Amino acid sequence: MDQLTGVLDLALIASTLRLVAPILLAAMGGLLSERVGIFNVALEGLMLAGAFAAVAGTHWTGDPFIGLALAVLAATVLALVFAIVVVDLGGDAIVAGLALNILALGLTTYLIRPVFGVQGSFYDPNLRGLPDVRLPLVADLPVLGPLVSGYSPLVYLAFALALVLQVWLFRHPGGIRLRAVGEAPVAAASVGIRVRRTRYLALLAAGVLCGLAGAQLSISLVTQFVLGMTAGRGFIALVAVMFGRAHPIGVLAASLLFGFMYALALRLQGSAVPPQFVAMLPYVATIVVLVLFAVRARRRLAAARTAVDEAGVAELPPA
Repeated sequence: MDQLTGVLDLALIASTLRLVAPILLAAMGGLLSERVGIFNVALEGLMLAGAFAAVAGTHWTGDPFIGLALAVLAATVLALVFAIVVVDLGGDAIVAGLALNILALGLTTYLIRPVFGVQGSFYDPNLRGLPDVRLPLVADLPVLGPLVSGYSPLVYLAFALALVLQVWLFRHPGGIRLRAVGEAPVAAASVGIRVRRTRYLALLAAGVLCGLAGAQLSISLVTQFVLGMTAGRGFIALVAVMFGRAHPIGVLAASLLFGFMYALALRLQGSAVPPQFVAMLPYVATIVVLVLFAVRARRRLAAARTAVDEAGVAELPPA
């Protein structure tokens, strides 16, 4: 019990908030894609491209914000390729997304040698990461200060974006039009909504958010690039979108769960818990969430079939 109490403390919560940011940013991009009717499997590759470009831009210029801009640009270019294949050419979104993930992994594996002169990973002790933001009004408070102050700007952006999207999707005309494109594209087009443009904008926005997620991973949480450093976070973000039913608050809650599992895995390193089990925690949580999602979907389908059967019986004429 004392060991458990030593693990579950304020530092674990602060670590969760840091580690959830890349997942949450990518999940918001997946949410926008889902809302226009496209299942965006390419989140992992977009994040990886953003992580590589962020380190490259920071290494070349010494400015992490230029690295951040380059991360957004790289991920957006790949998102544009994905949009052209899926929206204009009618390609299968899952196949195109998996191909883009493989492309991003192959490109970063190839480019790390000519760009950084190394293989496998690049680390420079002089590489500057994104600065932490200190909130002057609350930073010195005993409990609240460490919880809400001292994070990367992208951490604040991720949580603010979830709240903004919650309002925009369900209260703003632009958000309602975007949802209409995903739910009934033919009907949306009949009332003058530009379906193609809306899908393009949503996928490009997903690219921007995944670029930010990759930058948070490579020049904020750490200041280095490692091959495959996203380590499935793009797919975990996709699971968060599914489990949250493409609802910003639900996706935020699911992302917090995964961020907590990553933070717990880091905290348990070096403890009596076997390291193999510790490394499994985020992925075990992902599998559990997928199982719960499947069970919930099956129950919802069974309830709908029961309602249809009862309605059909009720409409039968009396014998």
